Amino acid sequence: MVLRCGCAQGRCGRQVGLAYAARPRFAEEPPLTLVNDTGVAGHPRGVRRQHVPADFLGSADIFWCPESEQPHAEVPLAVLKRPYEDFLASGRTRPSELTLQPQPAGGGAVTVVCGTRPELIKIAPLVALFGKRCSIVYTGQHYDRSMYEVILAGVAEPGSFHEFALGGVRRGTQLGRAVVAVDEVLARHATDAVLVQGDTTSALAGALAANANDLPLVHVEAGLRSYDRAMPEEHNRVLIDHLADLCCAPTPLNRANLLAEGVPADRIAVTGNTVVEALEAALPGPDEESAVLDRHGLAQDGYAIATLHRPENVDDPATLETVLRELVRLPLPVLLPLHPRTAKRVDSFGLRALLDRLRVVEPQDYRAFLALTRCAAVVISDSGGIQEEVSVLKRPVVVVRRSTERPEIEGTFGTLVPPGPRVGEEALKWLDDVAGHRARLREIPSPYGSGSPSALIAAAMRPLVGGGLTAAARLAATR
Repeated sequence: MVLRCGCAQGRCGRQVGLAYAARPRFAEEPPLTLVNDTGVAGHPRGVRRQHVPADFLGSADIFWCPESEQPHAEVPLAVLKRPYEDFLASGRTRPSELTLQPQPAGGGAVTVVCGTRPELIKIAPLVALFGKRCSIVYTGQHYDRSMYEVILAGVAEPGSFHEFALGGVRRGTQLGRAVVAVDEVLARHATDAVLVQGDTTSALAGALAANANDLPLVHVEAGLRSYDRAMPEEHNRVLIDHLADLCCAPTPLNRANLLAEGVPADRIAVTGNTVVEALEAALPGPDEESAVLDRHGLAQDGYAIATLHRPENVDDPATLETVLRELVRLPLPVLLPLHPRTAKRVDSFGLRALLDRLRVVEPQDYRAFLALTRCAAVVISDSGGIQEEVSVLKRPVVVVRRSTERPEIEGTFGTLVPPGPRVGEEALKWLDDVAGHRARLREIPSPYGSGSPSALIAAAMRPLVGGGLTAAARLAATR
């Protein structure tokens, strides 16, 4: 256990020695042996090896003042029965003990690490809650400007914004460069906690950098599992969850996944998903919605909307051709906001003729995309976020994937199908009674919560970041 200075002048916190317990487990009044350089009980001098009982959970500072008239070790009573309150459940030091750097006025500084359009959308409510106490590190994992500039415009202004351009390289290279970039930001700017959202390479980079800087880590959208190890995101989300000091699980199922993997219950909070409030804040009104439909020459319930970008669907020419042909066969117009990755694959595979039979458009800003999704007869997508969004918009989705980490919508709002003939078959089932399906789905609550999940997340973070939350956030978390 670390000995830190506990002088009356204010506990400067400097490390002055180490101590170990003579017995394997702390009892109510354990004999404490202080060891000096010669191995004789007495005043510790210098920093020695730390011996901690294997069955002791957590860590503890013991305050000892070398300048007092009667030097003695002060053992917090909490250490006798449970991990010392100034340490997190994971054993990592709380921010107030971690650094002697002055914190921003008001406390509660949070650094959010992200790098993709969906992350920006989902963190927007949290950025609004923390305001100037929030800093954003954007890695540039999505490097196409059209993919995020319009989204960023809708994110509340943070205290600082650090942008990098790390896209367009191999995943391993991108991860390494992102960890370095985030680490450099954390080294220069004091923060109380690092927050990452989801399962991207950027999120994993933020988690690793936080761990390397001994900073508390908050994982928003924790506990999702596809149990498909061919999915890169599965590796990311598992690693992040087990590094995190706070896992914000959207649903009880996600919490159960974490508990099954041995994540302690006191490191998990069921909060819902911030996509619920991000979507509701961005949802356009009737006039704007009508204008979006007119711009594309579409009528409500008279078209399908599709999105494709996952490697399993677009990186193999035969698979991509199969999915595109299934879309072409549908008996109504299919609007396809074309992801940059998919556009490149279509051109390299010589499939541009298939796109000519679809209504291909540029990636849409979030408000326009929500309008188009809410008015579509059916959605066909391999996106994870869209699986959540349709549960709020009350629209059906055909999920074109081998597996999904969001099984909560299966059998209600969505149907999981592999790329192949079933894509068209399942879409046609949703087209047999569009009005009836719309009415039925309207009565099913979203499994991802309601109200303000971001306020619940912020409230769960209070032990990590202190009292830096606004009164509005605290009020919203109690509703």
